[in-house]
Amino acid sequence: MASSKRELRKFGEHGPPVEVTLKVIGGKWKPLIIYHLMNGTHRSGELHKKMPFVTRRMFTKHLRELETDGIVTREVYKEVPPRVEYSLTEIGKTLKKVLDSIHKWGIEYIEYLNESRSP
Repeated sequence: MASSKRELRKFGEHGPPVEVTLKVIGGKWKPLIIYHLMNGTHRSGELHKKMPFVTRRMFTKHLRELETDGIVTREVYKEVPPRVEYSLTEIGKTLKKVLDSIHKWGIEYIEYLNESRSP
């Protein structure tokens, strides 16, 4: 997995791929936001209700970072009251495989924890 100097030059200013990926989806709440958006477009309020343990401030911060990174798109409708909806971009949808792998690993790790604590 170690990158050679030549590989690192190829990636230039972006850095190694794992580092770039973790920068984009890293953080405590970003993977959950992406996970919930995998099921389709959501309004901010309904998306936040699925994650009630996250403060509104942190939720908004992570959502904006995902938007800045091109993972999430924000659509504002000129209605009264205003309606704002979030959905995954095409590149954001490609994270499904990543989250599926994380989900699978989580199941395996929970099983490991349960086995290691068994009498």
